[in-house]
Amino acid sequence: MVKVSVILPVYGVAQYIVKCTESLLAQTLEDMEFIYVDDHGPDNSIDLVKQTIAGHPRESQFRFLKPEHNMGAGMARNFAIPQAQGEYIAFVDSDDWVEPTMFEELYNEAVKQGRVDLCYCQASKDFLDGRPSEILRNPDVEPGEFSHEKRVHFLANYVSYFWTFIYHRDQIERNGIRYPEERSADDSYFVTCNLLTAKTVASVDKTFYHYLIRPGSVVTTKDSTKYQKRLAVFGHLMDFARQCGAYEEYSNEIDYLYLKKGGMSSVFNYVYNSTQPSADTIQVIMSEMKRQIPNYRANTYFRKRKALQLMVWLCDKHPRWALKVIPLYLKRTQPAV
Repeated sequence: MVKVSVILPVYGVAQYIVKCTESLLAQTLEDMEFIYVDDHGPDNSIDLVKQTIAGHPRESQFRFLKPEHNMGAGMARNFAIPQAQGEYIAFVDSDDWVEPTMFEELYNEAVKQGRVDLCYCQASKDFLDGRPSEILRNPDVEPGEFSHEKRVHFLANYVSYFWTFIYHRDQIERNGIRYPEERSADDSYFVTCNLLTAKTVASVDKTFYHYLIRPGSVVTTKDSTKYQKRLAVFGHLMDFARQCGAYEEYSNEIDYLYLKKGGMSSVFNYVYNSTQPSADTIQVIMSEMKRQIPNYRANTYFRKRKALQLMVWLCDKHPRWALKVIPLYLKRTQPAV
């Protein structure tokens, strides 16, 4: 039986795909499969994978899928999920790499805790310019039932490190969780839907995943319309939360998540990606945020964040001033890539 299926969308990563593939070949967990989705990239990435695995004892564990046209990473993952045979499903970006024991330790811990719905580790954010790596930590919760208190803690301290998890296939299927078609924040949507619906959880407090920040990657490529996709995705998330019955119990946390990652991140994303950002567009974003979370001013978490309150007020009441302040802030906080 396949214990873990690893899904990798592949597009234009010839410079990095060999290291990624070698890290999968080195996995200490034996019963695995690795599903590469050829997303019609411009280079020979898939050929390099096939050359790398040729003659290796694990060669038969590698599968290659190719949709009819380019889909983007999220939809490429969706294309592979129904074909995965593993008890658990994991996702690796094809320009990243993982430690040899990652999937063995995560799987063993998941089984030890009763075949939990989710099991996660920590990650390292690696840079190509010589800067030291940064540890990316998930919130810490005790293993077992994903209780109200644990879920509140996880959502209130939310991060979207979706590749640090293994997801029980039944967890994904029984809740109908897939990546949205918009090519922005689709990973945030996927992991949050799992956090809202999972019944059990476990973790291994080790840094197994290496997340590479490189020029030309999706997260460093500018797109002045990306904010529209982000708003749409977080709108889908609000719909999912209501449909699965989680919104009423976790409205405080979900609204705060939308405020930060949907509303304000869309404003920052728009300003960062635009050569001539408009105050009118900021007002459009703020109007959508207020439509989705009309009572945001009463939110417990928001009321504790004075700097966030100031930024929201500035964007809402004085968007032209916001256009002057936000670039200064981004200049201080954006990594040089």
